[in-house]
Amino acid sequence: MSKTSSYLDRYFEKTPEQKRSSAAIAFLASLDHISKSTPLISDAILNELKDQRSHLKMIASENFCSLAVQLAMGNLLTDKYAEGYPHHRFYAGCENIDVIEQEAQNQLKHIFGCDHAYVQPHSGADANLVAYWAILLKNVQSKEVERLGKKNIDELTPDEYEAVRQLLVNQKVLGLSLNSGGHLTHGYKHNVSSKMMKATFYEVDPETETLDYENILKRAREEKPQILLAGYSAHPRRLNFRKMREIADAVGATLMVDMAHFAGLVAGKAFTGEYNPVPFADIITSTTHKTLRGPRGGIVLCSNEYKEFVDKGCPLVLGGPLPHVMAAKSIAFKEAGTKEFEEYAHSVVENAKVLADELKKQGLRLVSDGTENHMVIVDVTKFNITGRQAEQALRKAKITANRNAIPFDPNGPWYTSGIRLGTQALTTLGMKAPDMKRIATIIVKALHNTKSVPNSRAQCLFCEKSFEELEKEVHTILQSYPLYPEISLYEPKETTEGLQSCPSKTTIREEINLLSL
Repeated sequence: MSKTSSYLDRYFEKTPEQKRSSAAIAFLASLDHISKSTPLISDAILNELKDQRSHLKMIASENFCSLAVQLAMGNLLTDKYAEGYPHHRFYAGCENIDVIEQEAQNQLKHIFGCDHAYVQPHSGADANLVAYWAILLKNVQSKEVERLGKKNIDELTPDEYEAVRQLLVNQKVLGLSLNSGGHLTHGYKHNVSSKMMKATFYEVDPETETLDYENILKRAREEKPQILLAGYSAHPRRLNFRKMREIADAVGATLMVDMAHFAGLVAGKAFTGEYNPVPFADIITSTTHKTLRGPRGGIVLCSNEYKEFVDKGCPLVLGGPLPHVMAAKSIAFKEAGTKEFEEYAHSVVENAKVLADELKKQGLRLVSDGTENHMVIVDVTKFNITGRQAEQALRKAKITANRNAIPFDPNGPWYTSGIRLGTQALTTLGMKAPDMKRIATIIVKALHNTKSVPNSRAQCLFCEKSFEELEKEVHTILQSYPLYPEISLYEPKETTEGLQSCPSKTTIREEINLLSL
């Protein structure tokens, strides 16, 4: 079999000129070009699009970025090395990269009102490493070098440098434990953060499953950490950064905030006042692909006193920056500075609250009894299944979510006793409160119709008839909110020699204006 026409050919054939989208043309042209080189890859891209169009995306750390953001990453910018920072590079020919990176920084400073922004980190984990080391170098290494009467570390003797190094790796960080919803990069034993510093932790209250700031102050006085870290990966409540600032000041710690999960809610002014970390934190990190709705990557925001150290993320812990991703970040940041994005951010929170209330109404127990952000964490213990089995059940029902530990989870971080649900991607599609109520019902029915295989925390059995009905319900919802309408896919015709062209096997016509919120 051979294809006689491409995706783009079929698009032009089937789509009237006045309805054609330049974004769709660019996407389909790239798909056709990739298929000529490596069809395995183009097929995987196409199948991922189909998968995301047929499932409700409720992973709390994912979203749908705009096609402009996606297209900005597919160009010759990826070929350019640009170590350093704008107007201070180690390679020639970086003038255009300077423009891109500076624009991304300016957009961030406009959105968040921060002193300085650094847009090079490749991920949230990288951003945290940059922040950790910026704090350590400023507050420990620089002071020690000055005490020794030297200008910089290059003037230290080997013994002096070793003494400084020992000081660096023996500082303490105090953060929310993984057991209570913290992140792997906040001192987890299997992460480098616990190997470069002494990791200490505070927990949520066992009864309320929320933060007890008096207890955090007590822990801070006990540990006297160099860094007090606020942030989470699985905590459904807002954080009070005014109180965290007071705790940091009480023990002489630097306040670092990891807002990877809720950066978009800050940018969109859904989190303001004492729930906005920017006026209170010394240094802030984030990803760009969750509620901020950009490409995969990381950022660091900081006060001017940390600027010099943050800007040296490369060569400190980062490799060469990714100019094509910085270009995509800049576009996403511009989108996040609009009135439409503010409305979006508030809708994300409202949708999460409606989802949580409906799940509770139908008998589910939620961690902390509700939510104030974009995520809902469900305890599935009552169903006699693990979080891993619940994750499989939802996937079978055409809902993509992830298992997640609940506070003090008896099943540990792999099998877990909970699932984590996020509303930011569904809100990007335009879903509202009535949709959240329908989805809550689907989730509850899926869990009720799932049974654990005896003596297994991974395998489970499903009521097939019930799940067929749930899949149809999800399909009905998605018909009203299909993904990326600009991209209408018409399968290329296939022929054999001597035979006429066969009709296309599949026609997918799903339409949504991603950024029409």
